[in-house]
Amino acid sequence: MKIGMAGEARGVKRIRVLLAKPGLDGHDRGVKVIARALRDAGFEVLYTGLHQTCEQIVAMAIQEDVDVIGVSILSGGHMGALSRIVQLLREQQAGDIVVVAGGFIPDEQEVATLKQLGVREIFDVDTRTDTVVTFLRDVVTRSAGAARG
Repeated sequence: MKIGMAGEARGVKRIRVLLAKPGLDGHDRGVKVIARALRDAGFEVLYTGLHQTCEQIVAMAIQEDVDVIGVSILSGGHMGALSRIVQLLREQQAGDIVVVAGGFIPDEQEVATLKQLGVREIFDVDTRTDTVVTFLRDVVTRSAGAARG
């Protein structure tokens, strides 16, 4: 489902974000709040819906040519799901897609491990939406600048 389908303003490429809920986690209020905040900030947001596999998430991200995959996890399956998503992106030569996660990841060592694997940021359940918007704008702008220069 696409959220926020308005066209690109005067040639400025809108940041495309795929929000995903892998596995059996059925709690989607938070991801919908983030979807709304990103859309209101001018991002183009695609939401996979619940119960997606890592393979489905990566395939959709590549098909839709997104800049960012945002994974929402509250169920405790973050290590396996995020590791697999990053691995699949690299295998598909799509490692330039920024991967971030939000939800409940209480173990700081796991957060450090995920960042070492290539997850750019972990947002906990108390993160303000404007913090997420600013971070994604900055990281995508930097990534685009690095790709050009």
